[in-house]
Amino acid sequence: MTADPEYAHLAPVLAEYAALDAGDPRREPLRDRLVTGYLPVAQHIARRFNHRGEPLDDLVQVATVGLINAIDRFDPEKGGEFFSFAVPTISGEVRRHFRDQSWSMRVPRRLKDMHVSINGAVSELSQRLGRAPRPSEIAELLDLPVQEVLEGLEAAEAYRSSSLDEMLSSEDGSATVGSLVGDADAALDRVDYRESLRPLLAELAPRERTIVMLRFFGNRTQTQIAEEVGISQMHVSRLLAQTLNRLRDRLDSDDRAL
Repeated sequence: MTADPEYAHLAPVLAEYAALDAGDPRREPLRDRLVTGYLPVAQHIARRFNHRGEPLDDLVQVATVGLINAIDRFDPEKGGEFFSFAVPTISGEVRRHFRDQSWSMRVPRRLKDMHVSINGAVSELSQRLGRAPRPSEIAELLDLPVQEVLEGLEAAEAYRSSSLDEMLSSEDGSATVGSLVGDADAALDRVDYRESLRPLLAELAPRERTIVMLRFFGNRTQTQIAEEVGISQMHVSRLLAQTLNRLRDRLDSDDRAL
């Protein structure tokens, strides 16, 4: 992800802030400048969660805490753009707020703990890669099977605030902050659609569910899925077509029932 030119003037301030020792008195005014300068980013992200019933002012406060954490933890020497690190960090802080407020279904402790580990891995890999990581990259960092990472990602759906938009980044890393946080309507449509699909995905066989998750929420090609699942690309294509037809029929029947 490339930096938004609107915030380019803050890059040297961020570098100066990161270079100072934690107890240096010069850090506080620099951090104030950074928080004020990057605040519109936190506000944009907060608005994406505004349909969840929480006051927007409260969400902005939570997002600002995430922004401060991102400013404090970002290390320019590791490379990567600040936005690639800050966006998932801020979004994660807001999601944790909703998690603490409303855990909407019983989830095994193992999956809750894995979800926390995945959030940490996403932050680390986002800075290292300059984009949101794929499930397979998260699995490699955590030394876990991809299937377990996918289970952890599915467990995140138990949060009313769940959104995997951060996992759907462009391959060339050309997305700007505006493209990530500026099109709230499209993002909310994807969340609503995923909420409709969630109970249907739970009914699928494990392999079919894995293929759908990798294809549409892991942004993988059929060839990549075939390699990970251990079947031919033709078999993946056939299973995907059959599964999507069943999901489409179920969604249509549910709509007619309303």
